[in-house]
Amino acid sequence: MSTPTLNFSPFIIGTMRLGEWGAKMTSAQLEAFVEACLELGLKDFDHADIYGNYSTEADFGKLLQQRPDLRSKIQLTTKSGIKLVSENRANHTIKSYDSSKEHIIASAEKSLAYLSTDHIDLLLIHRPDYLMDPHEIAEAFEILKTSGKVLHFGVSNFTPVQFDLLNKFTPLVNNQIEASIMHLNPFEDGTLLQCQKHGIRPTAWSPLGGGTIFQESDDPKITRIQSIGKAMAEKHGVQLDQLLMAWLLMHPAGIIPVLGTSKLERVKDAMQSLKLKLSREEWYVLWKASTGEEIA
Repeated sequence: MSTPTLNFSPFIIGTMRLGEWGAKMTSAQLEAFVEACLELGLKDFDHADIYGNYSTEADFGKLLQQRPDLRSKIQLTTKSGIKLVSENRANHTIKSYDSSKEHIIASAEKSLAYLSTDHIDLLLIHRPDYLMDPHEIAEAFEILKTSGKVLHFGVSNFTPVQFDLLNKFTPLVNNQIEASIMHLNPFEDGTLLQCQKHGIRPTAWSPLGGGTIFQESDDPKITRIQSIGKAMAEKHGVQLDQLLMAWLLMHPAGIIPVLGTSKLERVKDAMQSLKLKLSREEWYVLWKASTGEEIA
């Protein structure tokens, strides 16, 4: 039986701030939020084992226990590899990375249990492990895929060299990276070019720079983006956040933003950015606003 193709929604709903680390949504609030996202055509929900000090997956899993009909309508991504010092993990004595076969498999099986599901659509190695052994990771991935517990695999925050190393031993379908007008590294370090080379659509966390662009600041980079961006946004009849999201979406790698908000209105605002088409010159005007320099 072939593995279903992984097709992302235009945006991915990040769950990091839905629970203990943010909104602390009740079961009813979480259910309403998930249903509203589905009505908008957004079916992807991005988790990590560590979110909410290892509690957010379980919160989401309670919803799926109460509403098992939702599982067939959504795609679940989760991540493994970071070990936090937490009251929920008493055996962790220091924050560390662990991409050993045993840890990946054990972490995936815990995620399955917490999420109340029989399979994870996409499992990512959360951060590159300095002790990473690609043979061992590939073996863990093969065991999880053969058992039907995980359908697809990828990484998060990997450099092109790190991605290539692991991809040589096991096929990867995603690299979730930090990318925004505030964080231009992947545009220049080969990350987005590599995604285009392999036909992989990157997913981007913190696509609006973690919200710092919308706050009062003495940082000249932020003030440039605010000044130039607001004028351009007014010209197009949109909000600054929609303009900057459209800027990110314009890249031919087909970046898919991970929305870190718990507010439905902000999700709806992001959806409106799909309608905005910037000119190439406007894209470079915003690039210059970020860098403070004309391109070479």
